[in-house]
Amino acid sequence: MLREEVNGRGRDCCRRTGAAGWRSGMPVVSLSGKVCLVTGASSGIGAGTALLFARLGARLALNGRNEENLKETARRCEEFCDQKPLLVPGDLTDEAVLRGMVEQTVAHFGQLDVLVNNGAILAMGGIEDTTLQDYDRVMNVNVRSLLLLTQLAVPHLIKTKGNIVNVSSVAGLRSFPGAVVYCMSKAAVDQLTRCAALDLASKQVRVNAVCPGTIMTKLHQRAGLDEAQYTQFLQHSKSTHPLGRPGTVEEVARTIAFLASDAASFITGVTMPIDGGRHAMCPR
Repeated sequence: MLREEVNGRGRDCCRRTGAAGWRSGMPVVSLSGKVCLVTGASSGIGAGTALLFARLGARLALNGRNEENLKETARRCEEFCDQKPLLVPGDLTDEAVLRGMVEQTVAHFGQLDVLVNNGAILAMGGIEDTTLQDYDRVMNVNVRSLLLLTQLAVPHLIKTKGNIVNVSSVAGLRSFPGAVVYCMSKAAVDQLTRCAALDLASKQVRVNAVCPGTIMTKLHQRAGLDEAQYTQFLQHSKSTHPLGRPGTVEEVARTIAFLASDAASFITGVTMPIDGGRHAMCPR
């Protein structure tokens, strides 16, 4: 793997000639020219994914609730891409926002190649203290909006033979106390991923999901953990993840980029853990 500087920008280019896909000198993972819509791009995994996509040559439409943070994400992306990202801010529970998001993206770029369903919320609470309001709030953001946005995007993805990457969680693969509705929502995302992959396979539209473990973002603080609790949680994560640490936004973003790229052209219906081995653990 060689490092090539093009217009002052770093690109990883493979110079091997052992496979036809490598003889062109193009990067193994590239999103050059692809129109990618990323939700929840104002912070955390969404922002990191948007930045990496920009470095890989994508044309971006970015959604988030915090417009100031979203503008900052776009500003950082502009350092790597020739075309300014299109900002489509708004609440994912608003159906008009979701419809406008897809319509504006296609009107602006003329197509849609990749949808990254990243926007989500975490609510703490076990079976005894979770309310129906908690359930409705989490499921509306994490599942209902994802289903509708996917349905809105599919006609355009069929035209480009594009793909979808859903951001799920290890909480969809394994059960944890104190977060019943969040675990339910992510299990639903995993099942939606597999069902949609089968429904759309004949149309050459791939659907996959990533399932992060503990990743260093603001997700848990937004759910109510104070700084001391969050520090303790990260320390505890060293023992709950076999690799001995929590993960980073960049590690998740790299896997999303791989699944979104043609490098994953024969992969669909997977729910891929990015959790340092946590999904494979049993209590001891």
